[in-house]
Amino acid sequence: MREALDSLLRSVGLDISCFGSVAEFLGAPRPDIPSCLVLDVRLPGKSGMDFQKELARSDAPLPVIIMTGHGDIAMSVQAMKTGAVDFLPKPFREQDLLDAIAAALDKDRSRRAQKAEIDILRERLATLSEGERGVVALVVQGRLNKQVAGDLGVSEITVKVRRARAMRKMQAGSLAELIKMAAKLGI
Repeated sequence: MREALDSLLRSVGLDISCFGSVAEFLGAPRPDIPSCLVLDVRLPGKSGMDFQKELARSDAPLPVIIMTGHGDIAMSVQAMKTGAVDFLPKPFREQDLLDAIAAALDKDRSRRAQKAEIDILRERLATLSEGERGVVALVVQGRLNKQVAGDLGVSEITVKVRRARAMRKMQAGSLAELIKMAAKLGI
């Protein structure tokens, strides 16, 4: 089966690696490119379903496609609840697998783009002074400059200066944009 998948996926130009076990996969370097994992339920050692759960809890979850020759509805529901992109009972059509892989790669590209955006926002946030962060935290809650000044015990002019500096450092073109950035950062 592994050789057939290897041949199919290479024939459409996908760069793939095949592994015989979870341990073999974990021992291999993971390239920093959009990827996914096609995982059989029955594996030597740890089951594919158990490994999928571990991957879903990791800080860089890899999109997973589950395939099995011994699956049932309950197993497919469990796999999808855990975040599987697709659950393919064997035998499956080659096009179904290719479609599932395309969807998984799109999902990983999207996750990577969101992570890159958050990393950039965190870098910008790190350039703010403590006072500027305090102003941002209150402004994004909808507090007016006068209210922020009262909350922080500073003048309204100080709030306006800190707010302008924070907007510039965060590269926010408007308060709405700053609020969106703050939401992405969990402020």
